[in-house]
Amino acid sequence: MDDFDIEKIDEVIHGRIRLGIMAFLSGADSADFNGLKARLGATDGNLSAHLRKLEDAGYVAIDKSFVDRKPLTKVSLTEAGRKAFTAYLDAMKRLVEGMG
Repeated sequence: MDDFDIEKIDEVIHGRIRLGIMAFLSGADSADFNGLKARLGATDGNLSAHLRKLEDAGYVAIDKSFVDRKPLTKVSLTEAGRKAFTAYLDAMKRLVEGMG
């Protein structure tokens, strides 16, 4: 466990819903709000709050538009978000490896 540093665990990503958002987006170019909401089992307000926190950290970009007069919100990882997610996964890997 000498290699593990708790400060490397990014608190912005670590929450269950935010981790789910980051994991989902890491494998997709983007996702629409309703798709994310369904995949994560989140409510509108809950997902909005988590997306805002990730956006404030610079980890996701949010694009709002209209398609056939209906609002469409698309979310994608930023380059900073990809780097932060990779660093988060590396820190978790070190934690797990240190336990064995």
